[in-house]
Amino acid sequence: MNPAMLYGVLVIAIVFEVLGTSAMQAAQHFTKPVPTLIMVVCYAIAFYFLSYTLRAIPVGIAYAVWSGLGIVLISLVGTFGFGQKLDLAAIFGLGLIIAGVVVLNVFSKSSFH
Repeated sequence: MNPAMLYGVLVIAIVFEVLGTSAMQAAQHFTKPVPTLIMVVCYAIAFYFLSYTLRAIPVGIAYAVWSGLGIVLISLVGTFGFGQKLDLAAIFGLGLIIAGVVVLNVFSKSSFH
């Protein structure tokens, strides 16, 4: 599978992880069955697609992209979906995470190209 396709599969994994985390927020400590079920299904799908990418993308790189983009996306969901606020330090930190993921993927020889 070509690199663009593998990274596309990784993005699918990240999207389902973010959906699962959003459902976890809505599940309110597992007291709401439907969001809890959605969370479990989304995490299962996310880990399936993540494991698929590990066939060719090194685990450290895949996990850096997974966690970095997941943090940024769930922060946006928290802001726009749940009304949570990010201060300037949080926004700066998220920018550093994005920069780190870009450096790993553009400049690292460990990355899958």
